[in-house]
Amino acid sequence: MSMKPIVAVSTPMGAGAISIVRLSGDGALDIARKVFSCKQNIEPRKVILGTFNYNGIKEKCLLVYFKAPNSYTGEDIVEFQCHGGELLTREVLKALIDNGASLAQNGEFTKRAFLNGKVSLDSAEGVIDVINAGTEAELKAGYNLMSGKLLNMVKGLQDTLTDELASIDMTLDYPEHDDEGETLLHTGKVLEDIEIKLKEILSTAETGKLIKSGVNAIILGKPNVGKSSLLNALLGEDRAIVTDIAGTTRDTITETISYKDIKINFIDTAGVHDSTNLVEKIGIDRTKKALDSADIVLLMLDSSSELSTEDKELLKLTENKKRIILLNKMDKKKALDLPLENILISAKDGINIDKVKEAIYNTFASGKIDTSGLILTNVRHIEALKNALEICIKAKDACKNQTADIVSFMLKELWAELGKITGETETESIIDAIFSKFCLGK
Repeated sequence: MSMKPIVAVSTPMGAGAISIVRLSGDGALDIARKVFSCKQNIEPRKVILGTFNYNGIKEKCLLVYFKAPNSYTGEDIVEFQCHGGELLTREVLKALIDNGASLAQNGEFTKRAFLNGKVSLDSAEGVIDVINAGTEAELKAGYNLMSGKLLNMVKGLQDTLTDELASIDMTLDYPEHDDEGETLLHTGKVLEDIEIKLKEILSTAETGKLIKSGVNAIILGKPNVGKSSLLNALLGEDRAIVTDIAGTTRDTITETISYKDIKINFIDTAGVHDSTNLVEKIGIDRTKKALDSADIVLLMLDSSSELSTEDKELLKLTENKKRIILLNKMDKKKALDLPLENILISAKDGINIDKVKEAIYNTFASGKIDTSGLILTNVRHIEALKNALEICIKAKDACKNQTADIVSFMLKELWAELGKITGETETESIIDAIFSKFCLGK
């Protein structure tokens, strides 16, 4: 596929040791030769030392040339490795644009790799996941996707479907030589195997959600019980304002940490109590809304005082939710004897804070995350596989009571639904939306 050359800075802008400017497309090497001189021939996959010289800007830098189709995009690629520095990098970029290249759009290099058959759509999405990974588990899941584990599974299923379609088409073309009933009986058994495989991979989606989105842990309690102090202790920094004045927090605050191989999203909330203050009431309403979407509740009680009316209401409000009860202010004399499992902490002094993190982890992830295999973390993939499973079950049933031509149509529909994952049958608007999520220069 012939495409005009594009250029972008592939490293973060700012002062640094090295800055890489990437050029890809037809004529990329011709453009490079207009601004770069060296004493040796430019050969593919060799690092060349030379001088970048354009409009009075000179720079001693390295050039690497990747000849099509053996490159990331499948096109000719030239990369300039310059000294880091925002002004110098911008001048190199401007020079290449002045000499015929166009500024690349977000993700355009990887989109060209997809269009040139170098990567599948799901593998490209794995690239995004690797770049954005915040935990080791997220990184491994992204790598497995990028390296083609989902692609190989989908291709295997599509190849199986293609074989069945060939058998059914033979039956339709030569009914005198092939028994339709036997062919559909065999296809039904094949679809049963595909159904099992689809259910197996879909069973990883819950773990994938945990890896990708993390656990939403809401910190709940009456005013001035120490919720903001707990958030600061969990984060290891002063993120929330802490005072002795009740009602300091009047909105939800969300902060994320990585703990072992998952993310935990802590949501500090306004204290739940009766209030006539309009701003406080809005904050309390948001707290109750956040509670509905929380995966687990960190319910804070004051260990130095008896249960208040608000405490009792919160215990009742959260009794059917996953929760961890925290008895705060252990540095004071204990006055609360609660007949429920709890963790005694001091949010102010940071005592037993790791026990809180460990309790959250054990509730959701202990022994459950195995990143050696494929784990579904992408909503688009999950939806496509759910749709494929639904079609598969209907097609399996159709093998018992429908004609071969109807089953053939359903198999093609199943093949196309699986093709959405790899990009073979996905719409252009979805493909554009996916690559727009990439950073500039990737």
